[in-house]
Amino acid sequence: MSLTSDFKVIENVLVVRLSGELDHHEAVILRETWQRKLREERVQHVILNLEEMTFMDSSGIGVLLGRYKEIIHMGGELVVCSLNPAIRRIFEMSGLFKIIRLAENEQFALDSLGVAS
Repeated sequence: MSLTSDFKVIENVLVVRLSGELDHHEAVILRETWQRKLREERVQHVILNLEEMTFMDSSGIGVLLGRYKEIIHMGGELVVCSLNPAIRRIFEMSGLFKIIRLAENEQFALDSLGVAS
């Protein structure tokens, strides 16, 4: 299964919804697309919705860390939401929760960033 990505801007937030498997092949495409969206859109924060994510390897973690650094550099925040147990475990084992905040779902993430949707 491949990766599908959906990017939507709500006020000053880029919502990134990923579905499928994020492996080293898909990571290159996602990195380039995500970086382009950050350049094109006038956003401050990113919400990463992984409700439909079924697999992520270390290259996927690398993409997330790279975008986290970009967003922090812009003065924003990256919030992840809607993790299934397998992906949550990857976040726990990799230590991503030490730097990336978890929200229960997309609406809670938007609320926490002060966005009325």
